This record gives sequence, structure tokens and C-alpha cells, in this order.
Amino acid sequence: MTTTSTSDALTQERSYHDACRAALTGMVEGAEELVTGGADVSASGADAEVLGYQFRSHAKAMRELPEAPLFFGRLDFADDGTEGERAGEHRGQCYHVGRLRITEHPSAPPLVVDWRAPVSRAFYQAGARDPQGVAVRRRFGWAPGSKGDSTDLTGLEDEPLGEGQPLGEGEHAGAGRPVSGILAGEIERPRVGPMRDIAATIQPEQDDLVRGELAASLCVQGAPGTGKTAVGLHRAAYLLYTHPRRVQRSGLLILGPNRTFLRYIAEVLPSLGETGVRQSTVQDEIARHPVRAVDDEAAAAVKHDARMAEVLRRALYARVTAPADSLAVPDGSYRWRVPLGELAQIIEDVRGEEPPYAVGRERVRSRAVRAIQEQAERRAGPQNNTWLQKIARSRPVGAFVEAAWPKVRADEVLAGLLGDADALAAAADGILDGAEQRALLWARPPRSHKSAKWSPADLVLLDEVEGLLERPAGYGHIVVDEAQDLSPMECRAIARRADFGSLTVLGDLAQATTPWAARSWPDLLVHLGKPDATVAPLTTGFRVPRAIVGLANQLLGRLDVDVPPAESLRADGELNVIETGPGDMVAAAAVDAVRDGLGREGSIGVIAADRDVEGLRVALTAAGIEAAGPDQLGARVTLLPASVAKGLEYDHVVAVEPAAIAEAERRGLHRLYVVLTRAVSRLDVLHARPLPW
Repeated sequence: MTTTSTSDALTQERSYHDACRAALTGMVEGAEELVTGGADVSASGADAEVLGYQFRSHAKAMRELPEAPLFFGRLDFADDGTEGERAGEHRGQCYHVGRLRITEHPSAPPLVVDWRAPVSRAFYQAGARDPQGVAVRRRFGWAPGSKGDSTDLTGLEDEPLGEGQPLGEGEHAGAGRPVSGILAGEIERPRVGPMRDIAATIQPEQDDLVRGELAASLCVQGAPGTGKTAVGLHRAAYLLYTHPRRVQRSGLLILGPNRTFLRYIAEVLPSLGETGVRQSTVQDEIARHPVRAVDDEAAAAVKHDARMAEVLRRALYARVTAPADSLAVPDGSYRWRVPLGELAQIIEDVRGEEPPYAVGRERVRSRAVRAIQEQAERRAGPQNNTWLQKIARSRPVGAFVEAAWPKVRADEVLAGLLGDADALAAAADGILDGAEQRALLWARPPRSHKSAKWSPADLVLLDEVEGLLERPAGYGHIVVDEAQDLSPMECRAIARRADFGSLTVLGDLAQATTPWAARSWPDLLVHLGKPDATVAPLTTGFRVPRAIVGLANQLLGRLDVDVPPAESLRADGELNVIETGPGDMVAAAAVDAVRDGLGREGSIGVIAADRDVEGLRVALTAAGIEAAGPDQLGARVTLLPASVAKGLEYDHVVAVEPAAIAEAERRGLHRLYVVLTRAVSRLDVLHARPLPW
């Protein structure tokens, strides 16, 4: 590995970056020109409208590209020998690798190749054991926070990979580990503000997951600091690049655990050149009513249970009844009749086909009309569409359909179930026991479904009924982060939206904190409708230092999950476990820890049990320290409850009174595991009570 900061090579690369910047400016201007005149020249009518939309979307995406360095690496392919032959069409070529393709003209060779392009894969996968035709891999060092000014290019490293090169320290199976100073510095640099992309630092095992096939669903069991969230977001960017028409046509959805987390990751995809991707939560996706009620733990546990799917199906289809009489439809002076037995058979056949409820209702109507049509054609010959529509809209046919297969709303069905003990008993017979049924029943049923106050769990049930009524619009691909906390019923809501698409499921069973959280991935994948998805572990971390991972692994043994201990490649970092005096001395120690942290570089997160946060805020304020809330990204000091720490990261974490965090909820030890793994540089554990590990 050769590091250079003042060589002619650095000067040349700065000049090259200036040329790339000029080319990118031309690309932006060209996109704007297409908006003003391209559609008129290329097409007319509806085609012009479609082209115009595409041009405007492209121009908008180009204008919104974040200011950043235009490349982070370079590949020099071998020109001779065995590796030259392996390089194939790239033999002797040099490619700069960046976050998007840059070219002076669409037909000209690129000045920068996109990190997702097939040729770029060697940048992440090549190593001394398997150079993949690469002679030299170059990495570029940029000043922290650089917006892409060429003067911010501060260094470069060349890694010879050709034949006869010795293995680097830590290298294995042809894949390099972060032995590069530039690479290590990028991975370890302070975390302030929103999450960054990792295009420059993707490791071989991460790259394998990112570039998986679109049709294949994937589940990543990622230990803390292994980059599972970044893998999911980069996989989304890769699929949008590799299958633009298929993915954009059917849509791509990113699901996170809460809005704070979504704000934290919001800038990653735009930094990779992908805008307009929907990022949401499960609750936001299913929110058809405002949340105005809160369930107790017993009711919420039952509502999130997979058995509720069958209870709801029974409640809905209890409204379907056998006809009470034959159908008679007047047609001028004649009256057509469909016997009772034939109508009953129609209902039975449609129910057996198990279509969505609304589809079934229309099938019943169309088959009743067909029965009349067959009689009419035997009597008078073929009938036209006008006649068929008249029969279908006739009052007797409408009355028959409404009586046998009535039109209903999801909120009617659920309100009728939760507000009526007899209806619930009938639907839940043999599924829920008496205590579970009593937990579900509303103490004071509303006068109607229109005045009902719905809880978050009720919205999940409403979505289940909506799915029974009519199939929702789906997505081509969904990335689900922090999936270990999903309930079976929430999984079903996601599965309905991925019926004809694929999933990337990200999570860590050790960080599962909800009462209904998954204990095994196969069980959860069944509820997600993807039982055959590949489960891939990521156990080697690049974010959390080894000492902190070791502490978390001590707690791992007390968690009821089958998860291998995490490992870390980072020997740096600092861990301090400090026993304070009782009472207010814990808060005083937290103030001291924050003051010490302010003398260093990076962000500081103070994390405590939810009930202790306000007391800590008072202590910090009294000491003249302003602490932001978790929603205020970019703050130097953040004070947050343990319940919202998941997915976030800080350079320095002050974990206050672990015992209080552990006892605050049923899966409090899992919550504590989350808290202990939020630090990327330094962790201070402050406690007056015995540690729970």
C-alpha cells in the first residue's frame, strides 16, 4: 500500500476532478435543455407528455444531486500476463469509480463509472489472492465534509493487486479488509448529522448482498455495526440502477421503524443519485384513520397475533349468507328465474375460489346474470351488452347480491367485531380463549364505526380487513429495516404489498424489543410471505469498536435468541464503566462525561431509560449544556430515551443506569443491548445500581 499526498499524481487527479466537474455541469445543462425542447422534437401528443415527464424528472434529479466529491476510487486493469487476459475488454483500461456515471457526451466513454456498474465490482471484490484483472486499486482521501472542491482532495493510496503481490494484513479469500488508512479513516470518522452512504467503503460480503438478484428475497441478520441498514439502502440504489424500468414501474419502498430513523437515513439515496423513492413506516402505510386510542398490553398482544387473521376472515365472511329465495328478474313482459339451489351453488363456488371479498361480490353478480343470459339465449338467441348491463343493474339482481354478499367497509367489520361479544365469540371460536376475547372487547362500544377511536394495533387489523376486501397496490421491491420488531400482523400488511415483488429484510434478533418481536427469522419470513428467502448473517463489524462489542456480547448470552456473537475489526475506541454514588450523582457523572466529550471531536448521545430523560435534561441545562432531542439531526449533544435509540449512532455515547433501562419493559435487556451498541468511538456506562449482565 503506497500513500501519497503531495505527488504529481495528486495534482493530476485534482485536474481530472475539475474536468469531471465541468462534464457534470454540462450534463445538468443538457437535462434542462431537454425539458424545454426535447419532448417537442421527439414526439407528439401523449408520447410527448410522457417524454416531457421523464425529462423533467431527470432534470430535477440532476439539479438535486448533493454537492460531494465525484469519485472515490480508481481501477487500473492489467495490460499483460494472466491478469491482463482476465481483464478481458478492460485490459489496460483505467476507470475512476464514483457515485454516478459522468461523461462529456452520452456516446463518449465515461469519465467516472457508477459504483453499481459491473466493472466497478472489482473495486470492492478484488484482492491479492484474486486480483480479478486489476493491477492497481487507488483510493482517494477527501477532506471531511467536502462538497467536491478539487482542493479538498488531500491524499491517495495505491494498492498493487497484480500477480506476485504479497497479501495485506488481514486479507482473506481474495477480499481486502479495511487495512487502507484512507478506508479506515472513512469508516471511523466522526458521526455528526444524517447517515452517510458507504459507496466508498463497501466490504466484499456487503457487496455480495447489495448486488443480489431483484427476484430473490433476502434477509440480513446483522450484528451491531455491520452496516445492515447501509446494505439495504445501497441494494435499493443498485436495483434502481440495474432494473430501472421494472423497479420504477412497480415502485420501491423503504420501510423504517419510525420517522426519526427515516430522517436519519433520508440523505443516503439522494447522495447515490436516486431521488423520489418512498420512505415510510408501516404505520404510515396503513394509516386510514388517525390514532386516538391506546391499547393495554394484553389487547395489543392479541391484536398483533397471527391468529387474528383468521378471526377477521371469519368476521367478514359471516356476512355472506345463502340466499333465502329464488331470483326473479322482469324483462319486458317476461320474467326470468334462477332457482334457489343454483344461487346457493354460485355462492358456494365463489367462496371456494377465495378471491378478495369485493371481487367475489362481483363474481356472484356476473354469474347470476350469466344464468339469466343462458336462459335468454336458449329462448331468443344472443343478447347484446346493453341487455346484459340492464339485467346486471336491475333491482332484483342488486337486492340478491346485497343480501347474499353485502357490500361492507373495513371499519364496519372491525367495529362490529370489537364491539359485540357474541360476534367476537363466533369469529374467535376455537382460536382465542375467553381471556383473549375479553382483552379485545371494547369496554364502551361506539355508536357506530364512524365514531370509533382506533389504536395503532387497530389500524393493523383494519389493513388486514382491507386486504381481504380488495388486494392493495404492490411494490416491485420493499426494503424493511429493523424487521425483528414487526408483529406477525404487521408482516402480513407488508406481505400484501409484496405479493408480486421481492423483499430485503434487515434486522438483528438481539435488538428485538417489542412484546411480539420475532425470535427466529424463518418464523417471521413465513408471515412476510417469503419463506424461501435466504438468511445471510453479517457478524463482522466496522462501526463499533472491539471493546464495546465485547461488552455487548456479555449481555447477548442473557437474550433468548439464537444469534452468534458479533466481531469487530476496530481495535481502537474507548470503554469506561463507571460506578457512581447514589441519587443525583448519576446525573452529575453524566454532566461530567458530556463535558469531557465536548473537548473531543464528534457527536455525543446521552441515552437513559425513558422516565429518566427529563431529570437528565434539567441537570444538563443547569450545567449550561444544551442537549437536542433525537429529531434534531446534526446536534453536537443529543439526549434521547432508550426507546428511540434503535438505528441511530453517535461517536460518544453516555449510557445512564443500565438497570433502569433493562427493567423498564418486558424485553428491556434487548433494549439495553441496543443502547450499548450505539457508540462508534467511545462508550461511558454510568451506574449506581448493579449492572444487569
